Amino acid sequence: MIWIFAILALVTVTGSVAAMSLRNLVHCALWLVLALGGLAALFLQLDAQFVGLAQILVYVGAVAILIVFAILLTRGSEPPQQPVVTGSWVMGAGVAVLTFGSLAAAMLASLDTPMLASPKPNVAAGVAVKHIGEKLMTDYVLPLEVVALLLTAALIGAVIIAMHEEPK
Repeated sequence: MIWIFAILALVTVTGSVAAMSLRNLVHCALWLVLALGGLAALFLQLDAQFVGLAQILVYVGAVAILIVFAILLTRGSEPPQQPVVTGSWVMGAGVAVLTFGSLAAAMLASLDTPMLASPKPNVAAGVAVKHIGEKLMTDYVLPLEVVALLLTAALIGAVIIAMHEEPK
């Protein structure tokens, strides 16, 4: 189990670093898809099926593909005259070190709490994707449809903005 986590963590971190550091927007978006897919796999490994599947459907399946299409529709035809890796990596590395330090300090400070000293047995919460789907399709149909219409309107608006008029 630790090897699976290590591989998924490596995939997620590699995708995240590549998405932040590359200059080509299409490559950045594709690496972002890999990072979000790694996060979804981590959620699925933690037995959070709904969050993992929602991550795949919403972020990998919709948002990342929409980003790729928006980039492909709006970018110019001239090749970029920039280096492959950004020059401001020192500031990014500094922010990453500060973030890691603060998270590590918070985790080390939480080791003394009694909640972590006596672990409780793993009890399933009883919430599965099937139960959430039943609730969405029975009790929350109207909000689900409103969100679907809102996303459809946003997609149509993005296509209209991206369209270019031909000069006459």
